[in-house]
Amino acid sequence: MKRSEKAERIVVMLEELYPETPVPLDHQNDFQLLVAVLMSAQTTDLKVNEVTPALFSKAPTAHAMVQLDVETILNDIRQVGLAPTKAKNIHRLSELLVERHEGVVPESFQELENLPGVGHKTASVVMAQAFGVPAFPVDTHIHRLAARWGLSNDTTVERTEKDLKAIFPRNLWNKLHLQIIFFGREYCPARGHDLTQCPICSWAATKKRIAQEKKR
Repeated sequence: MKRSEKAERIVVMLEELYPETPVPLDHQNDFQLLVAVLMSAQTTDLKVNEVTPALFSKAPTAHAMVQLDVETILNDIRQVGLAPTKAKNIHRLSELLVERHEGVVPESFQELENLPGVGHKTASVVMAQAFGVPAFPVDTHIHRLAARWGLSNDTTVERTEKDLKAIFPRNLWNKLHLQIIFFGREYCPARGHDLTQCPICSWAATKKRIAQEKKR
């Protein structure tokens, strides 16, 4: 089956399974979304949603976050991975938002990626979910599923992002990346996954890929 044919069939299946795609990270404004996405690296969305209420109650905006010291931020987010580094980045990016953008999250990939702790994936999520700009944020989960489904065989998330953007219509990117994440969580885990029983892997994965995963 050609990649384009797989992509069309995957879109139909994911739309049936997940017609609604709520943003997984709880937030009340663009700044809170940016901070939550930054914190989600190497941490589950569930854990981020557990720790952000305390932090955001103290500092719902960049101007308020600047008034907190790094130790206060760290105490609230200590349960997430890499918390000390993330606390410093949250404080510094808040300072830069106030200094450069009057506390407003910029609607620009470049300006977002110039902030500490904000990489391309984080910027892509913010651009997609806060501003509706077409993006295809690729995390390790989407990278894994794209390989399993034979949509990309590259070893980097950057190349996988390019492959997926080339395969799927631009107007579907923002919703589709969430649908793939939801599908991965429910049907397509990283370990102990039987590809032959998966609603998508069972027909999209190659025999070679199925054999490789069985050996793990």
